[in-house]
Amino acid sequence: MALQLELYRSAPRYLTERALSGRVPGVVTSPVAPLRLATAKDPRVPGPGWVGVKPLLSGICGSDLATVAGKSSFYFSPLVSLPFVLGHEVVGELADDCDELASGTRVVIEPVLSCLARGEDPPCRNCAAGNRGRCDRVTVGHVSAGLQTGYCKDTGGGWSRQFVAHRSQLHVVPDGLADDAAVLIEPLACAIHTAMRARVEPNDEVLVVGAGTVGALVTLALRSLTSAGRITVVAKHPKQRELAERMGADEVIEPKQATNAVRRSSHTMKLSPERGPDFLLGGVDVAIECAGSRGGLDTALRTTRAGGRVVLSAIPASGADLTPVWFRELEVAGAYTGGVERVDGESRGTFELAVELAQRSPLEGIVGARYPLRRWREAIDHALGAGKLGTSKVVFDPNA
Repeated sequence: MALQLELYRSAPRYLTERALSGRVPGVVTSPVAPLRLATAKDPRVPGPGWVGVKPLLSGICGSDLATVAGKSSFYFSPLVSLPFVLGHEVVGELADDCDELASGTRVVIEPVLSCLARGEDPPCRNCAAGNRGRCDRVTVGHVSAGLQTGYCKDTGGGWSRQFVAHRSQLHVVPDGLADDAAVLIEPLACAIHTAMRARVEPNDEVLVVGAGTVGALVTLALRSLTSAGRITVVAKHPKQRELAERMGADEVIEPKQATNAVRRSSHTMKLSPERGPDFLLGGVDVAIECAGSRGGLDTALRTTRAGGRVVLSAIPASGADLTPVWFRELEVAGAYTGGVERVDGESRGTFELAVELAQRSPLEGIVGARYPLRRWREAIDHALGAGKLGTSKVVFDPNA
């Protein structure tokens, strides 16, 4: 039997939460939320190549918070199966042997439930090319719909004491890497994929909007794996500013200073419309939106030079003015999870790169709080206010 934090189907609760979260403090973790701590049977192993995983730590990420707050787009509704156990940023131990990996091996999981995990043969063209994050078959095969572990009713997720994963999802954690660093490998892989999707040219000026865990790790990936020139990071809170500097930012600014800071560094003209934020005629070569907010996307679009590139690293918020995309002929790219990257002329798996980068990077202190599952209300409240509270990453310790 496994203790698990489960999100279940309840239209009245979901709609209440969607309407009130963001306006009524505490509603996301109140009794009206469609989230419950339950004791359930360990998930069934779906077939050959699958194994149980016992989480040691499991992170709470922005997409998890959007889901429990009822703020996710309905676009995702056919891509999940309820009830599901959230948690895709996981370091854990194998409950049994799996191919060459022995029981007890410490692993992180690549969360996408792709053709390999689903027994789809031949695989879709994206999976065949190694780009499993773009899998076209995340709703079919021998497990239920679910774009990732954490959104599929058959696999369970990291906010539990056990879930199941396919061998294709497992990456061994090096012995010298602490659990606090290993639990960051999944978001670090997403950050590396974002940096690669940015297609940064030598000495390009880059703006990173947002300095939570993702923004900080994107800054690290840009500095470590690209030849970016000046990197400016927009950060709201003091601890976020400190972290962005530690990850390699040349300048860290508050949101209200962003447009003027880019204007100064790129020597461009600022214009002020009758309504709405200022914008630049000129600006950075690449902007990366990591905040998942309307304001963050507006800032990215309005401070990128004509013909420049804007990358969406976070799930985009609605309501941003897309006029600059048309008028300045911007390229807008999404960056979701990972696949295969070209680094120094060589094709490498994103998770392979993330494991290597984690071993040589200053990740200490990014995990700022651990909670047992039974204190899930405190954990989620903490994660929702993490920036203000000076915390980057909040995690569950399911064995506490």
